[in-house]
Amino acid sequence: MKTSKPKILMINASPRSYGSSNQLLIVAAKGVVDGGGLPEFVHLYEKNIKPCIGCVSDGNKYCKFPCIISDDDFNNVASMLLEADGLIVSTPVYWYAPSGVLKNFIDRLTSMEHMIFHKGRSLLEGKVAGFIATGLDSGVMMAISYLAITLGIIQTWIKTGW
Repeated sequence: MKTSKPKILMINASPRSYGSSNQLLIVAAKGVVDGGGLPEFVHLYEKNIKPCIGCVSDGNKYCKFPCIISDDDFNNVASMLLEADGLIVSTPVYWYAPSGVLKNFIDRLTSMEHMIFHKGRSLLEGKVAGFIATGLDSGVMMAISYLAITLGIIQTWIKTGW
């Protein structure tokens, strides 16, 4: 019986396709291939990802996937994530944090994790994540910590139903 190869969404959160963030993402993709997986690339700066408008503040029924903001590219990129087994995110460091377009994307993931109130489970359940941050100072650790904590909290929330 042949099993399908795991698909990993490779998210470049840098505006520079020639920069360190994307170069390291390409190296990570080679590791995905070597491990028997299929990398699929998304360059967030080529997408229009609007900021979250906080629907969840109006009540659980308002925040769901597909996100109600439908005039941008988030729902398409998120659908790619739904089909993937995991993701690797690569970002430059801007003032000790990930790029703004990545922050917008992460905020909008609320629509997927909040499906626990609509379908009984988060759409992010079971996804694995890896992070790459590039920069020349201690901001790299701050950015990686932010990403790990944020997606870790989503996973904890999923497991506990908090």
